[in-house]
Amino acid sequence: MGGADWRQVKDFINEMFVVSQIINRNVVKLLGCCLETEAPLLVYEFVSNGNLYDRIDLTKNAAPLPGKTSLSIAAETAEAVSYLHLVSSVPIIHRDVKSGNILLDNNDKAKVYDFGASRLVPLGETQISTIVPGIMGFLDPEYILTTQLNEKSDVYIFGVVLIELLTGKKATQFGGKSNTFVMHFVSSMKEDCLKEVLDTRVVNQSNEKQVMEVASLASMCVRVSGEERPTMKEVAMELKCLIVMQKHSLAKGKMKYEENEHLLGQLANAYGFDGTTLLFLVSYKANEMAHN
Repeated sequence: MGGADWRQVKDFINEMFVVSQIINRNVVKLLGCCLETEAPLLVYEFVSNGNLYDRIDLTKNAAPLPGKTSLSIAAETAEAVSYLHLVSSVPIIHRDVKSGNILLDNNDKAKVYDFGASRLVPLGETQISTIVPGIMGFLDPEYILTTQLNEKSDVYIFGVVLIELLTGKKATQFGGKSNTFVMHFVSSMKEDCLKEVLDTRVVNQSNEKQVMEVASLASMCVRVSGEERPTMKEVAMELKCLIVMQKHSLAKGKMKYEENEHLLGQLANAYGFDGTTLLFLVSYKANEMAHN
């Protein structure tokens, strides 16, 4: 068996083993495999609406994703990756949560895809040593230097996706070097000229504070040091809080108690908080945004 053939078989076995551990509505479902072809094939559920990478490509789409839809896609993706890190039977590092691997269904619900590069983290360990793959577009710079893979590598790549959603540009437009793309975005924030790089069709007067919150979260995700980045659970929680405020206008005092209690109860169950703590976190975020 040639080197390339053996690598394909190893990738197939790795992906099948990883995906078989996953049951999550925002992860593409594995239906089975086919061993009767020349190369073994995995059979996934059909996700009909393409991938996020193509939807961000403004040369293919005259209209950008609505801000509400972009936020939902980001939150669903973050929730899926948080699940991989914390809830699955064995922690899984995806390694390639780029926009091209986020599929969208007919309702623009996110489905994370392509686990060929993923790695299971042995119980009791927080990181593993692995060879850096050839595609450098979205790689964590700390991972490139150390080859030590951990959950914060996924956080960095997700931060790049957030920046793509905010700017309407793709990291690959910068010669395939996400670090240049990221540095341009972060420097724009530091120089207080972020509005110049945001997609004007994404940000407007009514959602400006919310967009700035997402931008701040993205900048934290792409910090050079992994220790300074939030966890995917924290990222997912932050995005969910923003959705709560978006749907119910909590910042303006319009959220009905019954709706508040129901939605916060769902979030509390999903993220392991009690309802009182979660209400405090959402209220704190609303007050913080109102005074910025």
